[in-house]
Amino acid sequence: MQFTSFGFLAFAAALLLIYYLIPKKGQWMLLLGASCLFYLWAGTEYLVFILITVLTTYAATNIIGRRLQQQDAYIAKHKAELSREDRKTYKAKVKRGNRIWLIGCLVVNFSVLALCKGLLIQPFRAMAQDTGLDFLTLGLPLGISFYMFQSMGYVIDVYRGTVRPERNIFRLALFVSYFPQLIQGPISKFSLLAPQLCAPHSFDGKEVSFGLQRMLWGYFKKLVVADRIAVAVAALKGSEFTGFGFLLLSVFYAVQIYADFTGGIDITIGLSQALGIRLPENFIRPYFSKNIAEYWRRWHITLGEWMKDYIFYPISVSQPMLKLSKSARKRFGNFGKRLPVYVASVATWFVTGIWHGLTPNFILWGMLNCFFIVLSEECAPLYTKFHGKFHLKDKAWYGSFEILRMFMLMNLIRVVDLFPDVGEYWHRVGSLFTTWNISLLWDGSMMKLGLTGLDYAILGSALVLIFSVSLVQEKKGSLRALLQTKPDALRWALLFVLFVAVVLMGSYGIGYNASNFIYNQF
Repeated sequence: MQFTSFGFLAFAAALLLIYYLIPKKGQWMLLLGASCLFYLWAGTEYLVFILITVLTTYAATNIIGRRLQQQDAYIAKHKAELSREDRKTYKAKVKRGNRIWLIGCLVVNFSVLALCKGLLIQPFRAMAQDTGLDFLTLGLPLGISFYMFQSMGYVIDVYRGTVRPERNIFRLALFVSYFPQLIQGPISKFSLLAPQLCAPHSFDGKEVSFGLQRMLWGYFKKLVVADRIAVAVAALKGSEFTGFGFLLLSVFYAVQIYADFTGGIDITIGLSQALGIRLPENFIRPYFSKNIAEYWRRWHITLGEWMKDYIFYPISVSQPMLKLSKSARKRFGNFGKRLPVYVASVATWFVTGIWHGLTPNFILWGMLNCFFIVLSEECAPLYTKFHGKFHLKDKAWYGSFEILRMFMLMNLIRVVDLFPDVGEYWHRVGSLFTTWNISLLWDGSMMKLGLTGLDYAILGSALVLIFSVSLVQEKKGSLRALLQTKPDALRWALLFVLFVAVVLMGSYGIGYNASNFIYNQF
């Protein structure tokens, strides 16, 4: 059931109506039922995968939690007779046992994820055609990367003792399968999401209105922009588009993936807000970033936080890394001190790459991001000296230059998504220096990309609107809150115009099925 289908709109409308009519104590059960129905709609054969995650997560966390309770009870009971060293030894023994359950749960679930992703690529795809797993070659089980990472983060938090395990398996199942975020996140922490899912929610007209407004804005970005420009992106992937054509592809794809991904997140967060549930933001106007570190604080925020919490920090402060830091400082000075951080960065970006896909282009994408982050960190003293001498940051135009520079750099890194053949990607990048065929802008090539003059006019107008809204949000915060202070007639007129724009300018028609969200494939 796609977010852009009429079936989903009817499903969401019915859910909202029933949700606020039934007794509040039954709301979480209704959400669980709705989530199960939503998942089953994608295919009953995929149900086994989410059940594996629910059952293994429930078993591991409750066993770990019970062992921690027993540890605390034993220490409290024998407090007088246990020395400090005895307590330390006992805790270490319990921790070793808990680590076995943690690792077992992680191995089972990530093996399932690796299997599902592996069967999408050759030669494993061909091998699966003759087995009962051939259905997995059609695509990943719905939301598996997102619910898997969210659930495994919860298991690790229980192991660390930062959250208590959920005793009710049905409540845990709701946390794992909450349907609005199954499509493309955000990846939420158990401590923040689970209490909201199971709490009673009274009808709040303002929150419902704000949520529906955000959903409408998401549909505008998805249907008017992302699905319209998708046909041009597909055309520009053709081998004849090198040089400036490749640069144009990178820009068009940046528009598509931003409108597609943020549009879907707007729908997810908007529907959840209408249900009284606050999800974390996943994007904060990333194309306004001035450097790569800032960009990754604004783009796919929850995935980045997951990687930092469960990959980067554990590696960077581990005993092997502390030993490496100590020895490297003696040999390489300050660089040696930073070396463990860079090792952790490489590991983190490698995992981020294969999270997106087990093909070379996604691994290259991760390593390119890592390379420029490390390079930027190493060059920081040079940047400081340069700006201290030339004072460019004092110039009014320099901030815009930094934003444009970062936008183009990230475009050229991101477009590797479209080239499973890494050699072809490097060929296109090389063509930027040998084939500057900018004449395609006026020689009629632009009209052969599947877009009409009207399409370009709609896209241009929509992008101006998105940029203007983002600019207002960057300077003044929530536009919905700002409009709330304006006369009702003006606010409703603007919302009506936006609704009409989606209906009349959305990229759909008779027999048309809205494109899957790009992040469905992950």
